[in-house]
Amino acid sequence: MIPRRLTPKILAILKKMPIATITGPRQSGKTTLLKNAFPKFRYVSLEALNARRFAQADPRQFLTVYKPPAILDEVQHVPDLFSYIQTLTDETNKPGQYILSGSQHFGLMAKITQSLAGRTAIFTLLPLSLSELIAAKFSLPDLNHLLFKGFYPRVWSQNLDPLKWYPDYIQTYLERDIRQLKQITDLVKFKNFLQLCAGRTGQLLNLSSLANDAGISHNTAAAWISVLETSYIVFRLHPYYRNFNKRLIKSPKLYFYDPGLVCSLLGIETPAQIQTHPLRGQIFETFVVSELRKIRFHVGRQPNDYFLRDNRGREIDYLIDSAGKLTPIEIKIGQTVNDDYFDNLKFWQPIISASPADSFVIYGGNQTQPRRFATVVGWKNLSVFENPSRLGSPDSTAPKSTS
Repeated sequence: MIPRRLTPKILAILKKMPIATITGPRQSGKTTLLKNAFPKFRYVSLEALNARRFAQADPRQFLTVYKPPAILDEVQHVPDLFSYIQTLTDETNKPGQYILSGSQHFGLMAKITQSLAGRTAIFTLLPLSLSELIAAKFSLPDLNHLLFKGFYPRVWSQNLDPLKWYPDYIQTYLERDIRQLKQITDLVKFKNFLQLCAGRTGQLLNLSSLANDAGISHNTAAAWISVLETSYIVFRLHPYYRNFNKRLIKSPKLYFYDPGLVCSLLGIETPAQIQTHPLRGQIFETFVVSELRKIRFHVGRQPNDYFLRDNRGREIDYLIDSAGKLTPIEIKIGQTVNDDYFDNLKFWQPIISASPADSFVIYGGNQTQPRRFATVVGWKNLSVFENPSRLGSPDSTAPKSTS
């Protein structure tokens, strides 16, 4: 069991609320966390057909057998349970009754919004963070090996070969989740679409171009992107919206939640191939952006992130908005800090009222040190952003509620 930063937040909220809901991608460690953190809770997975049929046929009796405290895993498979859970929790009015878990965000959240509004706190568990690996005493490999290996817990805990594990994960995802989320019959075409998305990670999302390359309509491409977001494969990083009297880019950027999955989809077969790959910079940027997102998610908060780019290409790779205070971050794969790493920061700092003390360059080297225009942070030291003053006091606020 690799300790997860989210565990104390779930423990704390169940002392106040009747239900906690945990979402996240398949194999991110949700079941392992819940079984280890709540050993006295009854556990049932509705992925199992016998349990699912029992719950569908007789939900009252099912909830009598799995009475509180109970963990209902992959609960989105039996949506009728939610109204019964609502009635039971309202009758007893006690905290810590149920933990609901699922890997299909849309199906789970749609029912929660309808039936459990105000009764549950919602958490998102992503694959392991760099700080969780360090805390668990794993020996970090070099950067290329880390990007190739990715951050799914099983790859680390069982020392699995990424070259074999990720294709199996992709195939399982396609066969099991995609067929349930959308009536997608051409899985070969969808996998090609997924690979094309991997080739665009860290880049502006142009749905028309993506659709043309995949041989599908614009509407289908939009629907398939939503499917990938729903199952926590990709996310869109939106441009910052404030008017600075500049012509700002309005298209979002596309990112994957895990660099190891990107490497697999790009056909990268060894860590050494990353060194000369034309998308090495985008793979590194995907790693950094997903790590910064994990810092927020794994303390029970929602992302507060953007990017900033004008029509002349002057871009801030990652922008944190904490109650109006903007923290710009540049991301560079190079191992030697060059003067041009600070060019975009110098341009945007006076416009967005950001000081050098609150500006950062995350790069592919190891040193962390203050410079004139920003603090330079080595990729192994991303834990500095777990400081509450860096990302908007993540430890001071309760998780998102449906109320």
